[in-house]
Amino acid sequence: MLQGTQLSDRALLGIMTMFFAVLALDIAIPAILLSLMALLRWLPTVEFHLVQPGRRTA
Repeated sequence: MLQGTQLSDRALLGIMTMFFAVLALDIAIPAILLSLMALLRWLPTVEFHLVQPGRRTA
C-alpha cells in the first residue's frame, strides 16, 4: 500500500504528465489549423493539367 509521500509523488507525477500533454496539444492543434488554412489558401492557385501536352483528347 502506498504511504503519504509515495501517494503525493504519484499524484504530482500524474498532474505534471497531464499538464505537459495538454501543453503539447495547445501547440499542435493551432499548428495543424494554421497549416490547413495555408493549404486551403494555396490550393485554388494550383493549376492542374489533366491532359498531357501534345496529346489529343477524344
